[in-house]
Amino acid sequence: MSDPTSPPAPAGTAATPDAIVIGAGPGGLATAAALRHHGVRPLVLERAEQLGASWRGHYDRLHLHTTRRLSALPGLRIPRAYGRWVGRDDVVRYLEQYAEHHSLDIATGITVDRVERGDAGWELPANGGRVLRSPVVVVATGHNHTPHIPDWPGRDTFPGELLHAAAYRNAAPYAGRDVLVVGVGNTGAEIAVDLVEGGAGRVRLAVRTPPHIMRRSTAGWPAQASGILVRRLPPRLVDRVAPYIERMSVPDLSAYGLPLPESGLYARVLDGAIPVQDVGLIDAVRSRRVEPVAAVERFEGAEVHLADGSQIAPEVVVAATGYRRGLEGLVGHLGVLDRRGRPVVHGARTPPGAPGLFFTGFTNPISGMFREMAIDAVRIAKAASRIRR
Repeated sequence: MSDPTSPPAPAGTAATPDAIVIGAGPGGLATAAALRHHGVRPLVLERAEQLGASWRGHYDRLHLHTTRRLSALPGLRIPRAYGRWVGRDDVVRYLEQYAEHHSLDIATGITVDRVERGDAGWELPANGGRVLRSPVVVVATGHNHTPHIPDWPGRDTFPGELLHAAAYRNAAPYAGRDVLVVGVGNTGAEIAVDLVEGGAGRVRLAVRTPPHIMRRSTAGWPAQASGILVRRLPPRLVDRVAPYIERMSVPDLSAYGLPLPESGLYARVLDGAIPVQDVGLIDAVRSRRVEPVAAVERFEGAEVHLADGSQIAPEVVVAATGYRRGLEGLVGHLGVLDRRGRPVVHGARTPPGAPGLFFTGFTNPISGMFREMAIDAVRIAKAASRIRR
């Protein structure tokens, strides 16, 4: 692994590895290991000073919602001692072990803002005057790249504390306080539960679109395993069958302010919204410790106006409102993104007119992100080895 304290290369220096991987998270590390296995020499670039920076910054109680066995990256199992649902710190520990096990060449503290076409492949101008060149570039900067808070009218007039979920660590600073969590994806749901368990005075959860909720495990059968199976089925069939399965495992929370979703489960997944894995939300809502409320419309001083016309006055607002992929500046000029800023391809496919450019980790599959990044890594490595030959 490269020493982040080493002096930068002189301006204009060109490095020519067989492949450059941008991002030292699980997707980038998995791809680098698979590339090495196929005889391709990769260099991994990471803008932070340590690998796995995104996972290091997540809230304390976070665990993988996928099982240890189905979340391992190529070439190294996750240690059994980390448990079935691997916690944040153990995920980071595993990523460190993974990089060492595969002897990955990782350069930390390297910022790449743009991928350019070169005479013989790709050129990556980087900080310190470096220019890195390679015929293969894998963009693995992550699904959760840039925190996004909606530009709610009057947001700047709010006198309380407003933070993105990316800045939330644990409930200790919010003991006894009135907190509104905005967004009922997996992050918002888990933070709401963490707050009530950590002693917050009142916790409300603003919901714009009711989510599909699934037990993380039913009678020992993980929801991830079901996700793997349904990926092989037609989406319309899944959407017809899913409501019956949901009713058998999850109680109707309509009376508590969390109605059943109108859109199909798989239709939501294809649109980028995976089901909420229950880690305590159902019980918290049924006991009214977490109070679902309508979506946020605007702020007026200390008051938050909701879509149903009501007003509340929380002391703290936690915006679990997602992230932007942040790819426009990096590759947007290459015509490889769709109108929502997502890569038009991923895995072994390269975009039209951009041979040697690959993407991984920008989908949110129902079968588990680690699992799909592991599959992508092997496919990318095989395609990249053909380009090298």
